[in-house]
Amino acid sequence: MEVQLTAPNGKTWTQPLGLFINNEFVPSSNGQKITTINPTTEEEICSVYAATAEDVDKAVAAARKAFKDPSWRKLSGTERGALLNKLADLIEQHQELIATIETLDNGKPYSAALNEDLADVISVFRYYAGFADKNFGQVIDAGPDKFAYTVKEPIGVCGQIIPWNYPMDMAAWKLGPALCCGNTVVLKLAEQTPLSMLYTAQLIKEAGFPPGVVNIINGHGREAGAALVQHPDVDKIAFTGSTATGKEVMKMAAGTMKNVTLETGGKSPLIIFDDADLDLAVKWSHIGIMSNQGQICTATSRILVHEKIYDQFLTKFKAQVQSISVLGDPFEPSTFQGPQVTKAQYERVLSYIRSGQEEGATIALGGEPAPQKGKGFFVAPTVFTNVKPHMKIFREEIFGPCVAVVAFSTEEEAIQLANDTTYGLGSAIFTRDLVRAHRVAREIEAGMVWINSSNDSDFRIPFGGVKQSGIGRELGEPALASYCNIKAIHVNMAT
Repeated sequence: MEVQLTAPNGKTWTQPLGLFINNEFVPSSNGQKITTINPTTEEEICSVYAATAEDVDKAVAAARKAFKDPSWRKLSGTERGALLNKLADLIEQHQELIATIETLDNGKPYSAALNEDLADVISVFRYYAGFADKNFGQVIDAGPDKFAYTVKEPIGVCGQIIPWNYPMDMAAWKLGPALCCGNTVVLKLAEQTPLSMLYTAQLIKEAGFPPGVVNIINGHGREAGAALVQHPDVDKIAFTGSTATGKEVMKMAAGTMKNVTLETGGKSPLIIFDDADLDLAVKWSHIGIMSNQGQICTATSRILVHEKIYDQFLTKFKAQVQSISVLGDPFEPSTFQGPQVTKAQYERVLSYIRSGQEEGATIALGGEPAPQKGKGFFVAPTVFTNVKPHMKIFREEIFGPCVAVVAFSTEEEAIQLANDTTYGLGSAIFTRDLVRAHRVAREIEAGMVWINSSNDSDFRIPFGGVKQSGIGRELGEPALASYCNIKAIHVNMAT
């Protein structure tokens, strides 16, 4: 049920391979496994058990039993908060190893996994630990003849489905508020990147969470994911992934009228006005699209630049990309960009690059595979110019290190271009005119607007989109609303 592994940086560990149900690692019911691949070397790392519908039944049953068990249900918010803080402490103690596993399995630079992702994971759990005994109901003045109040109660068994681009982060974003509110969870991992959360499952048990409160399964979306979404004893589904899959999740969840939270795709605009601090705009434009290999739902993949500074920006931006976007071994400190997560994603990105060329866009930089010593799913950071709004590279989410740079002449045109999308997740504005910044921010159809930065999300601030970028919010206090039912209690005071 486990295997000894060694990463390229020399770290060794015992990797669990089983499904984590009732605080124990167990094999899948039919013994099926999924092999996970190192995207840097294209070599097999190990094979982990993959859940069947029968295994999903077992995990849901464990979560339902735990939800009703006094060992969890009767805990005070303060006690739940203590468990979350203990988990945060354990993750902090193991953070270097977990970051190593994340880099090996996902391909992201080790420095980013450790200093960005794991730092955020720890902060998220501590943040919701603090909220666990402060998620209050209210007393409502209904006149002298009635005493009315509300209480916030946990929803029940929550099915949570996370993506492969931020395995630890996305798990924390969902587990934190769900456990804070007293729910139990069946967490379905992305089959491409299961290793870091399976390792972390041991820490969940060590932190003292009762059996069945957190169950972690690996498996294919069409089998394990679909079984979880449609399960009649699951009360809520939280999903992060593509818009197309999100639509399927919503359809399947409708059969039992589940509470649904969806965080799906994006094609986020970044607008640079002619009075912007150009060096600042260049820095954040690069971060907004090239970090995490462009595999970010909020990636600002459409850069809209005022025509007066377009050429100047493009020159500076290309120089920034060439100097900073160092491709290579993700364990090397100098590496900014690792490989795409899988061969399928690598080929998808290359297909969009070909599409851009075929539709008449110009490749100003990159545009080709960038193998390291002949191995790995590396794609050179790619900059498109002469892009028209009808092109696929302007309209569709590529989820790779590819950006379209488009000129505009007026504020109205910039807003029109920014909103010309079915998505509405993130957006960014660069200008020294803060009146204009706030005015344009209100006009952008997106759940989040960054002013003079891009993609610097914060665990204290709500995260989510509009249009086809999702339903509901994660992070911040608003995330708690997704994991609570509000019960109104009426007391007749009249004689």
